[in-house]
Order: sequence, then structure tokens, then C-alpha cells
Amino acid sequence: MTAIHHTDPEPRAVAQLAALDLEDKARLVSGGGTFRTSAEPALGLRPIITSDGPVGVRGERWDEADTALALPSPTAMAASWDEDLVHRLGELLAREARRKGVDVLLAPTLNLHRSPVAGRHFECFSEDPLLTGRIGAAYISGVQSGGVAATAKHYVANESETQRLTVDARVDERTLREVYLAPFEAAVRAGVWVVMSAYNQVNGEPMCESSLLTEPLKGEWGFEGVVVSDWGAVQSTTRSGRAGVDLAMPGPNEHWGAALAAAVRDGVVPEPLLDDKVRRLLRLAERLGALERRSASARPPRQPTPVDAATRGLLRQAAAAGAVLLSNSGTLLPLDSRALRRVAVLGPNAAVARVQGGGSAAVFPGAVVSPLDGIRAALSADVQVGYASGVRTALRPTPLERAHCRHPVTGEPGLLARYLDTAGEELHVEHRLSGRILEPSVATDLSALATIEVSTVFRAPAPGRWRLGVIGLGHLLLMADGQVLLDAYVTPDSDDPTYLHVSPSFRQVEVDLTVNQEVALLVRRTVEAKHGRVLSLAVDPPQAPLDAELAAAVELARAADAVVVVVGTTDEHESEGFDRTSLELPGEQNALVTAVAAANPATVVIVNSGGPVLMPWRNEVAATLLGWFPGQEGGGALADILFGRTEPGGRLPTSWPVRQQDAPVLDTQPQNGVLAYREGVHVGYRGWLRSGTEPAYWFGHGLGYGRWEYLAVDAPGHVTPGAEWTVRVTLRNHGPRSSREVAQLYLARPESAVERPVRWLAGFAAVRAEPGEEVEVHIPVSPRALQHWSVEHQHWLAEPGTFTLLAGPSCGVLPLTATVELG
Repeated sequence: MTAIHHTDPEPRAVAQLAALDLEDKARLVSGGGTFRTSAEPALGLRPIITSDGPVGVRGERWDEADTALALPSPTAMAASWDEDLVHRLGELLAREARRKGVDVLLAPTLNLHRSPVAGRHFECFSEDPLLTGRIGAAYISGVQSGGVAATAKHYVANESETQRLTVDARVDERTLREVYLAPFEAAVRAGVWVVMSAYNQVNGEPMCESSLLTEPLKGEWGFEGVVVSDWGAVQSTTRSGRAGVDLAMPGPNEHWGAALAAAVRDGVVPEPLLDDKVRRLLRLAERLGALERRSASARPPRQPTPVDAATRGLLRQAAAAGAVLLSNSGTLLPLDSRALRRVAVLGPNAAVARVQGGGSAAVFPGAVVSPLDGIRAALSADVQVGYASGVRTALRPTPLERAHCRHPVTGEPGLLARYLDTAGEELHVEHRLSGRILEPSVATDLSALATIEVSTVFRAPAPGRWRLGVIGLGHLLLMADGQVLLDAYVTPDSDDPTYLHVSPSFRQVEVDLTVNQEVALLVRRTVEAKHGRVLSLAVDPPQAPLDAELAAAVELARAADAVVVVVGTTDEHESEGFDRTSLELPGEQNALVTAVAAANPATVVIVNSGGPVLMPWRNEVAATLLGWFPGQEGGGALADILFGRTEPGGRLPTSWPVRQQDAPVLDTQPQNGVLAYREGVHVGYRGWLRSGTEPAYWFGHGLGYGRWEYLAVDAPGHVTPGAEWTVRVTLRNHGPRSSREVAQLYLARPESAVERPVRWLAGFAAVRAEPGEEVEVHIPVSPRALQHWSVEHQHWLAEPGTFTLLAGPSCGVLPLTATVELG
């Protein structure tokens, strides 16, 4: 393979590399803070600012006042099968990054949907390496077109969360090359500027010390950018210093800096390796405009979150483009809004939609349109839209919002937060908009921080037994009107960063309150090294009996002309930091759907989840729409689809099972620290095909509002190894509406000298047609589609002979076939 080279000029500071002493060079690659690198005034180098993604740009701190746009989840992006749209979303993210003074977006995640129970499923694109690579490349090119670096992560074989800091993924070389490395190779070919090495080990090597960072990444592929560690992953000096990781984050890292300089001085880490790390960092700085003769602290002023119609329209379009219509029996959808007089909207996720995944990917959106909001806005005032939750799914306490509390000093809506030293003196004070604190709202020196305290005056909007809670670690105190309700010490259950810094343990107590009763609340926690700073004051209302809630929902459904049930997960069930134990919908949501469908046949179910869930009722309801985590404009997009203003454009980027045990790859639990990828290249739909078991819905499935007929496929009779070729597919839309179709092309080689999947995705392309229109779509096929990795020859080889082509709307429905002969 030809190495991939870019033509960016070397930064002027590279010529000054020799002017830096050993300590300066080691300091530069050791990070300068939680989300920033070190400055070097002698070179005109300012700090490079990084921020988590991938659905928005949070910025350096977890600050509820610093809102951000919330895009659809990466799985929803991939479900669009639309590279142009994803490129536009990348451009939007670049504008967001520049607005927040961010240089490097720590996204996209290019790991695969290996197991449906993987906790971070929503943050990855798909189960297929080709689809992941193409959508990932579009995301990267969009972000970097705006002068902001994208980060391809987590390199490599980081497909689950259990023991994610230490797990050893055992993957054979051919599988690595053809499946798990392939999306990263596509990212390098797209010109990605940063690659993040993962926490996990691969075949016994921690990724920050892995030879895979050198070959194929920097050698064969010619990657010229920076390899940054995942946060806290560098845990050695010599081994990581000699490896291909270039920047240890966060910083300063105790294993690098002075320790790395000493290792170079002692000759155990060659200085040219350190020089290469610095050179790569300076090259990135040049690309980002961070090498300038100005103050190292100078940053562009921040701008407010954009709320213009064009921005919101793009987010709404993207949410609809990724929504997958799984079933539509009797063509219930789209609903005729003119014929509706009463609509029932049910389920806890209908009123409080989950628009993003949990963990480091989360942002604070300025405004969120829930499905209930979207439906009410789409219908005329004379249509009655009733709502009932029907069930409960929350497991963790709910942080208090400002709507029902006031600042104890100023009386304004909100809460008072105080940051105290060991003597109880204030280091910082701020007005908070909710009871949830992850970090202070402004950059403050909190090196002496010992205690965080939050106080407010809460007014109970309803009478009954309320639950008060505190989320955090260390010594916790909860008081109401000066009375101590909780005084306990909470030790960490895990050292996982998501647990420590986003969702640690909690404690709750119950109190009886009358309607409009005011109570002064105060929570406090101690702050200890490496335990994070999370503190939340949580308040949850009295709860009606579950059977009464379900009965109210069914009664509402029975009297409605149409029913929309929104089921889904929460960040307590799908999140970074842990894998799921079950694909069942939490709570009694399945019972809710079954009861409602029996009461009213005009029932539509919207699934609000990031990954697959089981749907035992799928044949009992008239229509099922998968909305994923749709971003902040998801409610409007779902209403557009329900009432026919737009078409659901999505196709499944991963297969969904009927039963959990049917999934060909399920287990994410390491055995003695080892997770064996025994399935080899048979991941996702490839595993389903090998097992002979039918999933509920195949990879690539999605209905839309058209009715497509596949008429003919035209492929070259012979193809040359190493050359791209094109397949033409003829289709007709014989439905009543204009429609978009994603034509998919698969390859098979039943008689092969090497083990292959039953079939594999070789290409895809979208086409639009008016009712009755016949169209032709051209699908390019890369030479790699016919190649396999030879461990013996350490090269990509193409086996001569006959390959079968299959074309159709999904992996499971392929009505057209042809053959090509590889010379």
C-alpha cells in the first residue's frame, strides 16, 4: 500500500526545535491542564484547547451556563447513510468550536457496534467498517474544513466499557486489519489531524505503549498528526515514551514531563523519538493557528449559542434523516393531522426526552424540543393532546431545577454554590441554575478546595412524600431548615472517570411537605484527591401507585384518535462507563405498549434509545419509529415525520435482535482481564448470517414513505485488481410520495480459499424519485472490497475468481444479483 502523505508545510517553529532544551520538550508533550496543552512563549505557541464531543462542543469545563448545540447521536448520523449531511454537521461543530475557543474536538468515535449491550453504543457509528469509515470521514472533513482538528478515537478495539481501563482485547491480525483498524485507516485517508489511543490493551500491549501506533498508523498509513492519549491512559514513562503516543493528557502527567526528560537523559528513551512528538505537536499547532506572535493566553471572545432558524433547521433535518421507520403496517403513518381531534402522547421519554448519551459526550443544550412539545406545536389548537407517563424508569435522583427554588440570598430562581478551603473560607461563590455541579462555572484556582456547598429555598408544587438526595463522594451532609437529614461518608465504588466525574454514588431521604411549603435546603461534600468534584442536590416528587399511572395512560389512549408512545432508555441504562446487562426496556414500558395497543390499534411507538432494545410488542402496534438520541430538535423532527411533513430517512446501521440471546456477539465481560474477539471478521450482520438466525431487523433496513422496486443491476463482467469500479442499479418508486432510497451493494464469495463472511457491504448510494419515476443509481466499489489481509504476506491480496454481487434495500433483502470476475 502506498503511504498517505499530506502537503502541509512544516511550521516555522520546527526549525526552532533545537532551541528548546530537553525539559521544555518533555513539558510540551505532557499536557498543560485538564483540556489544554502547555504554552511556549519563546515559540509564540499558545495553549491548544480541546473539548469533548461528538454531539456538541462542551468546552473546557462542565458548565450549565455555557450552553452548546446538541446534535443527533453518532448512531443517528450513521443511520442517515448521508455523507453530505454529516459533512454539514461537522462544519456546524467547527463553528461551535471556534465560538467556544476550542481547537481540537475529541471526536468522532470510530469503534464498532460489536455487541448490542455495549454501553457506549450510541457514540459509535455502526457495526460495519465501511459505513463507519465513510460516515466518519465525512464528519472529519466537515470539522476540519473549519480549521478545527477532529480526533479519531479510540484506537483501537475499544468496543465495550467493562474494565475498559485495563481490559486486554485479543484480536487476530486479519480481523484487526479488515474490521477494527479499517475505519481509522479511512480517517487517516480523510486527513484527520489527531488520533486518540485507547485505555485498553490489545494483544497484551496497553494502547499507549502499543506497536500499532507505529505500524500501521504512522508508518504504512503515513499519519502525520498527533496521537493523544485518552485521559489518564499514560501510566508509564519508558514504554510510552518509546511508543507512538505523542501527547499525554490531561497534564501535567506525572509519568512524562520531568520523568520523561530524565528517561531521555539516561538514554532509555531516544531523544529523536521525543523530538518527533514535539514536531507533530507543533505541526498541529500550525494547522490550528496556535503558533502566533501574540499573548499565549489570547483567545477569541465567546459568542452566545446560535438559535437562528437555519441552525435549528439543520438539526431538525438531521434528526429526521436518521430516524428509521421499522414498521408501518396498514400504512398508519403518516398521520392525517386534519382528521385528528384527540391525540394521546404517552411514556416518560415523551415529556422529558433523552436527546444525548451519558458520560463525557454530554453537553448542556440551551433548549430541547421534546416529542410532546413537537406534537403540540405541529397540531392546531382545536386538537386535544393529552399526556400521561404510564410508567417510571428513573433509577437515580433528579437534580433540582430552578423552576421550583430560589437563591437563598438574592431570591432569584436558582441556587447558591460555595467553594471552601480547609478553614471554611470562600475560594469562589456562584449562582447556579440547577442543583447539579460537575465543575465551577468559571476558571478558578481551586487547589486548596476542601468543601463544596449548595443551598437554596425549595417550594413544593404538590403535597406528599418528597425524596431529597445528594449525589457525590466523601463526607456528605444534607440539611432541611437547619435539621440534619443525612450525614454519611461515601467511598468510591469505581475508579472509572465517568463514575468519578459525572455520575458518582448518591444517598436519599424522604420528607413530607404540604403544597407550596418552602424549605431551606443545604448539601455539602468534602473534596478528596482523584474523587472528582461532583455535587448534586436532588429533589423528586411524590409518586402515584404504578398501577394507577398505567391505568390513566390506557384510558387516555382508548379515547384518542391516535396514540404516540415514546419508550426508551436513560443515562442510567446507556452510558459511558458501564455496559448494559439487558436489552429490555427499563421499567414496565413493554407492558405499557402492550396495554395501549390493545386499547387502541392506531398506536405508534417511538423508540428513544442509543442502541438496540428488545421489542416483544413489535407485531402488536401499527407502526414503530426509531428516533435514537435525536439531539435538541428531535421533538420537532419526530412531529414532522408523524404528520408527513418529511420522510423518515434512516436505515439501520446495526442489526436489532428478536431475543437478547440470539445476538451472535453478546458478551462484554472479560475473563481474567481478557476479552477475546473469537468471532473474527464475523461481526454484526456478518455474525447473524453465519449463525443462520434472523434478527428482528437487518442491517440497512428502513422503510421511508416510498415503495421501491429494484428492477436491474448492471456490473462489469471483469474487474482489475487495484482498480475502482462501478455498479449501476435501476429502481422505481411506485409509491404515492416523493421518496429517498439507499441502494446497498453486497459481495459474496461462497467458494473461497480464505474464510470470508457470508456477504459484506461493498458500497451504497442514495437516490430520490418522484411517484412512478424510474431512476438509476451508480454505486462505486473500492478495490479493498475484493481484498483480504494476508498474515503470511503482510499485505492486502485479491483472490482471483468469481464474486457474487447482491443489491437491495438491506442486508436481508437483496432481490438483484450479478457476478464479476476478478482477474
